[in-house]
Formats: sequence, C-alpha cells, structure tokens
Amino acid sequence: MRIYVTSVFVDDQAEALEFYTTKLGFRKKTDVPVGTYRWLTVVAPEQPDGVELLLEPSAHPAVPPYKQALKKDGIPCASFEVEDLDQEYERLRAMGVAFTQKPTPAGSVVTAVFDDTCGNLIQMIQRVS
Repeated sequence: MRIYVTSVFVDDQAEALEFYTTKLGFRKKTDVPVGTYRWLTVVAPEQPDGVELLLEPSAHPAVPPYKQALKKDGIPCASFEVEDLDQEYERLRAMGVAFTQKPTPAGSVVTAVFDDTCGNLIQMIQRVS
C-alpha cells in the first residue's frame, strides 16, 4: 500500500492552483470538472508520477471551522520537504508569501511555516544530519 493522493482544503480552487503552481512550483496533474468543483491535483515537478495533492474545495460545513481552528492554533495542515529551506524561505518571501514561522531547528529537521492564501498554514521541512 502507498499514498496516492492527499488533500488540502482550499477556499477557491482557481486561486489555489495559481498559488501552488506559480509560487510553490508544483505542476498541475489532473483537472476534471465535477459539478460545481473540479478534481484538481498538483504534483512535484521532479516526481510527476508521485503523490498528488488534491486542491479540495472547502465546501463541506465541517471544513471552515476545522481550518479556522488549525490556523488559530498555528497548526499546519500539510508539510512539504525542501532541499534548502533557507533558500526556499527567501525565494518565497521575495514573492510576497507570508510566513508565520521563520526557519527554526527542530531536532533532525529545520522547519518554517507559511500561509498558503487559501485558508491554510503549510510547513516546509529540510532534513538535517
């Protein structure tokens, strides 16, 4: 068994696609209309057949309070690994991405947390030896 797709709840799929592709560098993999919404996934460019991230609409009534609680408590809903956290942190800051946590050592990783403009906090990690 392996992970095929995971999701983040987003307030607006078009805005999320723009942010996740233009700022974060993911590539659109799947875009299928499903009624009012879309089955819209992105992947890491270096892993086009890897795990897909579904940009899931925040339409279910349970989702907004859940997202608000996580954000209020500073809890990221997802974690993305990068090779050079300091470089990625500076690149994203230069593009206007708002961080709630600057790069911080935490045991065997360094982490930073940013706002994805879609109602979520996202953590970036770099493994360190």
